[in-house]
Amino acid sequence: MSNFIYIDILRNLYNRLLNMDCDWAIGGNFASYLKGAPVSLYDPTINIQTDKDGAYKIERAFSEFVISPVSFLSSQTVQGYFGVLMIDNVRIEIMGDIQKRLPDGTWEGPADIARYKEYIEVEDMMIPILDPSYKYMA
Repeated sequence: MSNFIYIDILRNLYNRLLNMDCDWAIGGNFASYLKGAPVSLYDPTINIQTDKDGAYKIERAFSEFVISPVSFLSSQTVQGYFGVLMIDNVRIEIMGDIQKRLPDGTWEGPADIARYKEYIEVEDMMIPILDPSYKYMA
């Protein structure tokens, strides 16, 4: 998959989310890739992390690309609001109010995106990304 496709998709995401009233950031391997880390994009997925309300707002803003509507999902280790978009054969995962299960079986509070968010410049865009260290803590 061409890097140009990723930049086009990133620009589409950025333009639609720029003035949206929600806190969001790109996470996962794609955030590391944008920072210049030697990451293989064998899995062409872009993660957008936000809160519950943001997940639904992003879903509405990209309604023509929804392949899996945002809904609450829970596993043994993680829960939150998840949805999937598909833009130019690239999977975009929306993740809202992600919580981890603690060793005592309770759930931690939702991830604080603002705490781990930083901005990087990609072409003429200031893209919010999650600090790669957040990935390891999560």
